[in-house]
Amino acid sequence: MTIKEQLETLLEPFLQDSNCFLVDIIIKPSKLSQKISILVDSDEGITIQQCTSISRRLAKQLEEQEIFADAYTLEVSSPGLDQPLLLHRQYLKNLGRNLKVTLKTGEVISGTLLEASEEIVKLKLPAPKKKTKTPVDESELIRDVSFEDISKALIEISFK
Repeated sequence: MTIKEQLETLLEPFLQDSNCFLVDIIIKPSKLSQKISILVDSDEGITIQQCTSISRRLAKQLEEQEIFADAYTLEVSSPGLDQPLLLHRQYLKNLGRNLKVTLKTGEVISGTLLEASEEIVKLKLPAPKKKTKTPVDESELIRDVSFEDISKALIEISFK
């Protein structure tokens, strides 16, 4: 069992207790100590207290089971806005927000997330900035994107 799998197993009961879900585990080795970043979230958003509770409980388990022989730093946090959306559940949580989606072809699409099913995300693209002689059909601004075609999806921050 890999370290990531061990961490997932240890985290499972803590996440269920707090109604959270695991987004990612990032292990960065360095010369002095490795950094273990646990990214967790919930459908309602996660609080600092929830992160602290999970961190303390996990740290206790790691010490008891001596999973890491060398020094390490443990960080439990929510994924920031700079983190790409990885799970279907994250798309559902962000309905109505603007996304910047990079496709595997390299094409970049920006739009408002309208729906997220198991297979596709539905984006409403912005209306063209140039006025056209014929009005734009709203249905032409809706784009279905398959999850398989998405390379990276980020939440766009608007300061308007």
